Amino acid sequence: MTTYTHKSFVSVIVPVFNQEKYIGRCLRSLLHQTMDRTEFEVLVIDDASTDRTPYALSQFQDNGDSNISVLSLSTNQGLPSALNTGINKARGELIVRVDSDDFVNKNFLSILHYYLQTNETASAVACDYYLVDDSESIITRVSSLESPIACGIMFKKNCLFDVGLYDESFLSHEDKDLRIRFCQKYHIDHLPLPMYRYRRHLSNMTNDSATMEHHMKQLINKHGYLKN
Repeated sequence: MTTYTHKSFVSVIVPVFNQEKYIGRCLRSLLHQTMDRTEFEVLVIDDASTDRTPYALSQFQDNGDSNISVLSLSTNQGLPSALNTGINKARGELIVRVDSDDFVNKNFLSILHYYLQTNETASAVACDYYLVDDSESIITRVSSLESPIACGIMFKKNCLFDVGLYDESFLSHEDKDLRIRFCQKYHIDHLPLPMYRYRRHLSNMTNDSATMEHHMKQLINKHGYLKN
């Protein structure tokens, strides 16, 4: 019988730009994980927010035992660049992205971590998610296998570096581009547990149809086909 004793450190990357309304909920859900705080870090990359996001973040930095670190960029770099900055700063062997307007179940980190630790050949694992409204009421449960999203996927960091991280020219659909390149060499396993909470609201980036359409064309031009 195999005994698993090694515990890989987890880095949670939270990119944020002008999300003063939601970032507190996101970070509280990460601070209340069942995983011991010595086993993970939360790296918040503030992409030069112009609202009260910096003030909201400061409320999580006064506590001496907080494992939240904030890196404030002086100019807005765009989402994929902010994500790459976080990954490059990460101390963990395992990387998971949580968007600043979303939140997670208390077992989110521990279960994804356990899956990768006990399936040593796995390169990444994605959980299912609940789509929630602005008041956090559940709209529906969604399979990440059928409708993938950018978040709720724990990657082995060395695999991310191997495929070149995020393409910083994609200001939307950056996750689709990464997934296509990642799955050419590796596989994202599916864990049918709804541990991520994907919030639908009026300021979702996906509501910017012009930007989404532009980068979808860019995605097709780059890869020659579409893939979830």
